Amino acid sequence: MTYFKELYNYREMIYSLVRKELRGRYKGSILGFLWTFINPLLQLLVYTLVFSIILPNNIEKFYLYLFVALVPWIFFSGSLTGGSACIMVQKDLVKKIYFPREVLPIAYVISGFINMLLTFIVIFGVILFSGTGINFIALLYLPVIMLVEFILALGFTMLTSSLNVYFRDLEYILGILTMAWMYMTPIVYSFDMVPAGLVPIFNLNPMTPIIMAYRDVLYYKQSPELSTLLNALVFGIVILLVGTVVFRKLQRGFAEEL
Repeated sequence: MTYFKELYNYREMIYSLVRKELRGRYKGSILGFLWTFINPLLQLLVYTLVFSIILPNNIEKFYLYLFVALVPWIFFSGSLTGGSACIMVQKDLVKKIYFPREVLPIAYVISGFINMLLTFIVIFGVILFSGTGINFIALLYLPVIMLVEFILALGFTMLTSSLNVYFRDLEYILGILTMAWMYMTPIVYSFDMVPAGLVPIFNLNPMTPIIMAYRDVLYYKQSPELSTLLNALVFGIVILLVGTVVFRKLQRGFAEEL
């Protein structure tokens, strides 16, 4: 309880860092905060071009099928790669003053999460444009799915940000890892396309049930499979606990390593 109380006492610092991250993300660019919406739309355009025209598939309204999974993935992968460097970026702050170092990865993931929430405005716009409609009962599950993904993203960010201080190559390895991880997650293809022999391996991927849950609610307009989502939640909590323990142990040497 003392640990959580200390983090709560630094809530204003978390708020300030989140605000700074959101403002500085596209600082100096002409379009500024509009890139929050333009970036996923451009990625959607590229993937739709590749997998609808060059490598066509039989998925109806593939652009929507892809988009509802792509936006959550961008948040998760961004937390994993960019979040791994959040201690390094704030090294001057870490070396000069005392504060719970966990504030840095927490603020980074929250800023990415807010960015994803804003992008969901575009998702709902695409849904309305497609004419598929919305199941408001199924939509009630959306905050739960987002919470599960947030816990998972925060756990990995706590883990990677602390390890990256001691092992600087990790940041670059994660760039390759997340690219491979994306294609091991049913984002640009249906889970039904996975060979039967590989299904158990794909089920070990915690992002698989999360992406499928987003797709159930926003594309298929149905309630997600709660049992698989529960597995993702349990995995996320375990990763968060491991990440927190590792972070607290390694943070003692941050100032010396930086």
